[in-house]
Amino acid sequence: MLIHLRAAGTSVVLDARGTAVPAVTHWGADLGPLDDDALGRLVAARVPPVPPSALDVPFRLSLLPTLDDGWSGRPGISGFVTAPAGEPGDARSPLPMLALEDVATTPSSARFRHVADGCLWVTTDVELTPQGVLRVRHTWANEGERLVEVGSLDAVLPVPERAAEVLDLSGTWSHERRPQRHQVVDGVWSRETRHGRPGHDHPYLVVVGTPGFGFRSGEVWAAHVAWSGDTRHWVERSPLGATVLAGGELLHPGEMVLRPGDSWTTPWLVAVWSDAGLDGLSARLHRWVRATSPVPGPRPVTLNTWEAVYFDHDLPRLVALAEEAAAVGVERFVLDDGWFQGRTDDRRALGDWWVDDTRWPDGLHPLADVVTGLGMELGLWVEPEMVSPDSRTAREHPDWLLTRRGTWRNQHVLDLSVPAAAAHVLGSIDALLAEYPIGYLKWDHNRDLLVPAAHRQTTALYALLDELRRRHPTVEIESCASGGARVDLGILERVDRFWTSDDNDPLERQAIQRWSTLLVPPEYLGSHVGPSPAHTTGRVTDLGFRLVTSLFLSAGLEWDLTRASVEERRHVAAWIAGYRGLRGLLHSGSMVRVDASDPAVELHGVVAADRREAVFAQVALSSPRSALPAPMRFPGLDAEQEYAVRVLPIGDPPRVLHAAPPPWVERDDVVLPGRLLTEAGLPAPLLLPGQALVVHLRAAG
Repeated sequence: MLIHLRAAGTSVVLDARGTAVPAVTHWGADLGPLDDDALGRLVAARVPPVPPSALDVPFRLSLLPTLDDGWSGRPGISGFVTAPAGEPGDARSPLPMLALEDVATTPSSARFRHVADGCLWVTTDVELTPQGVLRVRHTWANEGERLVEVGSLDAVLPVPERAAEVLDLSGTWSHERRPQRHQVVDGVWSRETRHGRPGHDHPYLVVVGTPGFGFRSGEVWAAHVAWSGDTRHWVERSPLGATVLAGGELLHPGEMVLRPGDSWTTPWLVAVWSDAGLDGLSARLHRWVRATSPVPGPRPVTLNTWEAVYFDHDLPRLVALAEEAAAVGVERFVLDDGWFQGRTDDRRALGDWWVDDTRWPDGLHPLADVVTGLGMELGLWVEPEMVSPDSRTAREHPDWLLTRRGTWRNQHVLDLSVPAAAAHVLGSIDALLAEYPIGYLKWDHNRDLLVPAAHRQTTALYALLDELRRRHPTVEIESCASGGARVDLGILERVDRFWTSDDNDPLERQAIQRWSTLLVPPEYLGSHVGPSPAHTTGRVTDLGFRLVTSLFLSAGLEWDLTRASVEERRHVAAWIAGYRGLRGLLHSGSMVRVDASDPAVELHGVVAADRREAVFAQVALSSPRSALPAPMRFPGLDAEQEYAVRVLPIGDPPRVLHAAPPPWVERDDVVLPGRLLTEAGLPAPLLLPGQALVVHLRAAG
């Protein structure tokens, strides 16, 4: 059977003829409607010649390539079949060869069932979403009488030889999402994470494409493993002429053993193709995420108390902060770390999830009453997967600890696969949500596991979150992992927001956010305005630059407004009002990131789906390399539409070098056609480093 999946300008052709594991023979541009005869001729025409010193039949890369296929690269499936200890034949034996047993299709998907020796089953699901996003996963079932030790089970997809350059991301705490690029060469280029969470250096989205691809140009293919534990992504080029883009869950030796009757379903590999560069990938991914994991409503302006009060939880001070927050228009007030029993610093009390009766003799009710009475939603910080050695929980239940040597940030990991430990966490959080009007949980995860237990811990976490959401379906959850160390599409099925980074320095945030939005739409990524100097870097920045940086994402504040000046609070209030007016556009449109000719100056924006409105920001990261920067060009607009162009006042006017800005910046009557704005652009102001200008374009008339 030949199968042709088509959606949103993308085609996937699968060859499932005979008993061999099916193969993807095309993944890329839409091939148009093809009847069975045309499809057969297409696949036949693409059969390669037999190379020298190889199998005497044309090479065919299957969805699960192994040595049996003549594939000498990293296999798509590996493991051993063993007998229970003490029984005859307990030595390991290699996996038997898979054969296709059954095929089921729909207009948008295909399911293939493979069998080996009549007892081992692998089911492969391939799905092409309406947005053109390709998803692949496998299920391995042990229907025999022996044990199966799984080594790996990955999704492997072919990409053409012209995909000769790789881009992925790395990073560290507070400096997430750093891009790195190199050429595709013979052999395996692999990125593996062993943090028990994706990690700050998570590859995030691995992209291969035509050399020199950028945000607005080039043909690209990309993949992301939708899993919150250990993963691996890789690109491999074989001397046979095949290049693959692949990924899956990384399993430690002995971590996955299937007993008779057991089964295991891998995470989805989420893959996407575009001929419009990285922005084309983002457009497909953002539309799909918004359709499958929609946010509950307009993203409220959030004030988080961490950088405002830290552990200094004093009711009068927090009430004063709440009153200032409400006065400027904050919609959600989140009480961060320090509210629970004995938590006076970061060395104690994690795991003891009940309100501290010394600092909060009446519980959180007085603060909750003030916050909700001011018209704001109450949020609360928790870190349920962790436990301090100095805590009642750890002292009474040492058997609940997953990590027992080597604290990290003065804490251990709680083993959620222990039923009593999971019940403790669920019961504690459930009780808090039942007693207080909490609408939002900031769910933190501040250390790596550093033990080979990521699979069971991640599975238990998912089950815990699923049950909590079942009991409290209206409570929103933010995934925070010492910043952006757990931002992935697996946990996005269970949370509503990510904390993008612990770094609120706007200069660092510009790069972090530029690359974080490659995969995840902006409304799912928190971005807060902090004080100056910045908590993490000590850098001093203008308020306007901080406000502009936070504007485009899920915006908020992490700042003691009681110490802000009257002028600063006035600017914050105006910015919040502007954000509320724009968030419908900012959180539904297509992101545009202009490929910069000068890395000192970046231009990014959002264009509405109907292209009648757009918002762009010109950002000066450092001193430009030329006296006159390149014109500001606004891609994505309707060429025939006339647009009214005006600069949005955010904070004090941005500071410029020497001269006044170009005349158009200070006028409110500029109307120009989209073709001119896209192709020729407007003269750019000579912004000083650490300054930003926001331009609003709206269809005239």
